Amino acid sequence: MSTNQAPSPDSTPPSERPASEPSSSTSASQQRGTRQGPEASRMQGHWLLARLGKRVLRPGGIGLTRRLLEAAGPTSADRVIELGPGVGRTAEILLAARPASYKGVDPSPEGREQVADILAAHSRQTDTEYVVADAASTGLPDVSADLVVGEAMLTIQSDDHKREIIAEAARILAPGGRYAIHELALRADRSPEELEKIRRSISRTIKVGARPLTAPAWEALLREAGLEVTWTGTASMSLLEPSRIIEDEGILGALRFWRNMRRTPGARDRVNAMRQSFHLQGEALSAIGMVARKPESPAPKGATEQAANATEGAGNTIVTEDARDVSDHSDHVAPAS
Repeated sequence: MSTNQAPSPDSTPPSERPASEPSSSTSASQQRGTRQGPEASRMQGHWLLARLGKRVLRPGGIGLTRRLLEAAGPTSADRVIELGPGVGRTAEILLAARPASYKGVDPSPEGREQVADILAAHSRQTDTEYVVADAASTGLPDVSADLVVGEAMLTIQSDDHKREIIAEAARILAPGGRYAIHELALRADRSPEELEKIRRSISRTIKVGARPLTAPAWEALLREAGLEVTWTGTASMSLLEPSRIIEDEGILGALRFWRNMRRTPGARDRVNAMRQSFHLQGEALSAIGMVARKPESPAPKGATEQAANATEGAGNTIVTEDARDVSDHSDHVAPAS
């Protein structure tokens, strides 16, 4: 698909401009909102980071994304669908494999121009398309994908919406297809009250509802949809640590991010608050990646009900080294059935 973008009135790339500078796409309501304080103090955390020039917005960083995609194994024969491509960093990696087709599905206008540019750059070797739709209702045909990828999106959904999105991924997957997710996980032995306190704290900091689950609970949700988890990997939740920013963005990208943070009213305080919150919750949080496979034949009758019951009891499960390796940069491959 060829995508032609109209030239911007300002030739300066968005990541080079301070977040307080209204772009041509800034709505009147957004501009009015700045009267109540710096826009950076009220934006959803991931879009503030993107506005400041951060391209890797996944909790486990580019390292976990690469390990996740290596486990998922995209090939030139795959029909790839990415749910919530954000600003397109993972799309670049997927398209480098030259799949048969790539579709990015996202209802949000944020990041759409960046993704469109990336798709246009790869349109000669891959059939590319941007679909404006909700991940829980893509409108795509049944069994139309061999690989579905979704990162940092299920965590900010309610439990019911998590199920709807996973069910949609299972519906569009062909038998034998893979579903790869990269999310936040609770990894400590905490009471239900403590876990809820952690969720509320993160939600307040990033200004969007966050409901991370334990590793067994994530796996149970996937099994409930009839999928079989074949790989699990984890990494520390160090999204805003200087070393991770350099790893994810490169030294020039990191310097640009820090420069924009200093220049943008309210951004430094907001980013530091998010970093502090992630640091304080470090013992309870990790990033987790999972690859799940759609069986060639339907799951036995009653299997999904058992998985649903497991989900109900897994939310506060203790994730230990014995049950599931949750140390930094750990991978777990399920034994072949």
